[in-house]
Amino acid sequence: PADQPLIGSTIGDMFDAMAAAHGDREALVVPHQDVRWTYAELKQKVDELALALMRLGLDPGDRLGIWSPNCAEWVLTQFAAAKAGIVLVNINPAYLRDELAYALTRVECSALILAPRFKKIDYIEILESLWPGSVPSLRMAIRLGPERTPGMWNFDELFRRASPADLACLAERSAGRQFDDAINIQFTSGTTGTPKGATLTHHNVLNNAFFVGEALHLTPDDRICVPVPLYHCFGMVIGILGCMTHGATIVLPGESFDALSVLESVQAVRRN
Repeated sequence: PADQPLIGSTIGDMFDAMAAAHGDREALVVPHQDVRWTYAELKQKVDELALALMRLGLDPGDRLGIWSPNCAEWVLTQFAAAKAGIVLVNINPAYLRDELAYALTRVECSALILAPRFKKIDYIEILESLWPGSVPSLRMAIRLGPERTPGMWNFDELFRRASPADLACLAERSAGRQFDDAINIQFTSGTTGTPKGATLTHHNVLNNAFFVGEALHLTPDDRICVPVPLYHCFGMVIGILGCMTHGATIVLPGESFDALSVLESVQAVRRN
């Protein structure tokens, strides 16, 4: 029992409302990428990416995988997919070839955003060994970083300034979304069997994030360091959405957990 009702909104609508209310406040700080974006700046980039995904032919309900360590692009993709009605599929950054193939084929991913590498894992080499032959549903790959890979889009080159007509098109797409639409697939650990893809809705993750934030008494003045992996609930829901639903600042101290980078980020980005 509680006095506060559940949120009956989509992630996109909630994000737009928080960007309107806290436009000048910092939304995302990623020291290792030299990123400091306000809510207004984050919204502009999210809208441009959502429109880019739509131009690439991704329709509501299509599956978009993301295989990457923590970075600003992960956050952009999370919100852009939600606004465009695309189901984001979280892929563990530690996955190797067979695990990646299983995840992509199990949920029939239409597209994959991937980092070039993480630690000793060469993501590009692994994907090229699988695609197109072993993942028939995968229509396109979008790589992060400045280098080019034949047959793949470059993430940064997808962005272009949105016109009023573009934004109207995105608003129309977003207006057609319902809060109980599927928006995210996360895989279980697989410690007792083959990993299972758990399908989550806007309603699931938005209320989870909001009420955890309420329990933590988050406010727009707070800055939250998120060193945990974004591919699972702790990172993308409690961390990213928990901050967003309260207008707080998200701080990603590094690609993966490192005690020194966490402490340095806490010191550098702490509230005065």
